[in-house]
Amino acid sequence: MKATPSRQSPAEWEETALLLPQTARDLPTGRHQFHKERLMARIQQDIQQHDMQQGDNPTTTGMPSTTRPKAGRLRLPRPAITFPALALALAGAVTLGTVLNDGNGVRAGGLATGPALTTQLGTPTTKGVPQLLDEISLVAAETRNPVIKPGQYVYIESKSADTYVRYDGDKASLESHALHRRQIWQSADGTKGWLIDPAVNDDPEGETLSLPDEQGNTPVAGLNNPSYDFLTKLTTDPDKLLTMIYKAAEGHGNSPDQQAFTTIGDLLGESYPPAELYSALFKAAAKIPGVVVVPNVKDAIGRPGVAVARLDETSGAREEWIFDAKSHVFLGQRQVQVKATSEDGGLVKPGTINYTSAIVKRAVVDGMREVPGEGS
Repeated sequence: MKATPSRQSPAEWEETALLLPQTARDLPTGRHQFHKERLMARIQQDIQQHDMQQGDNPTTTGMPSTTRPKAGRLRLPRPAITFPALALALAGAVTLGTVLNDGNGVRAGGLATGPALTTQLGTPTTKGVPQLLDEISLVAAETRNPVIKPGQYVYIESKSADTYVRYDGDKASLESHALHRRQIWQSADGTKGWLIDPAVNDDPEGETLSLPDEQGNTPVAGLNNPSYDFLTKLTTDPDKLLTMIYKAAEGHGNSPDQQAFTTIGDLLGESYPPAELYSALFKAAAKIPGVVVVPNVKDAIGRPGVAVARLDETSGAREEWIFDAKSHVFLGQRQVQVKATSEDGGLVKPGTINYTSAIVKRAVVDGMREVPGEGS
């Protein structure tokens, strides 16, 4: 979601930055609760506005406010630092976002909206999975990242989009948030950070991720909340690493194997793992049952590649890590609906792209909100 042992400059590192993937990390406990409360307050406000509008003009929907349609399970794009972590708490490991109507249109964080994102479903195969992951791990092992010095930050820029369910009165439809820029800064110890993502926060200036959080908590880094310093201390033995991942995944997700695959995907992204760990994670992924290869896929910005993927049999969605087919450089990741579901009235058809993301730039920068190449 780079550098040589002689230490490349940030500018040089950006040219090979795609050797690390992007995905999300979970939200620290205290900040998780803050966003949960903030989001629930927004939902309640929307409901109250909806009731008032129906009271002023009851013919607009033909039904009293007390019988308004239910919003169903709240679902938000999974791979983001704030609201998606909340989605895991409210609705389990699901991806598709439910967005409430504010009376005049969908709340989309100022993003343009459009029809549901779709793609042709590739044909998965188990043939060549160990070989591909072994080759990817070799590329990862050759990556030498700049060491983050005190006061520096990892900067990761990506492009992402997602599909969501829009409710307009009693009518539901499937739409999408447009491809947009996401920027995140993280300190090595994980206590300082900043996020700019219009799908998460309406403020174009973004929001702080620095700790302690709004409730005064400073959560300890872990597999679901990794900092660079935490990752440097993890074992690089694939078997021991996988055992640790399965233990951390207990009680989460729809199955232990799927959650282990998801956890590895999360660790490969904005958490910035060292080269040895990065390589070990791919070797560990090869040991998870059900992992497949999907040829001829594309990332969020249209770059073609091959995916390492796994189907969640419960949700019917397939998580895909997309790599360049020749260089095995990581391009991005996405979640695609493979099996029909009765959720949301059966709106989510096979071929729907629930979420897609592509890495644009990675760098180590000297200051918070410094953007390499923009004179920051």
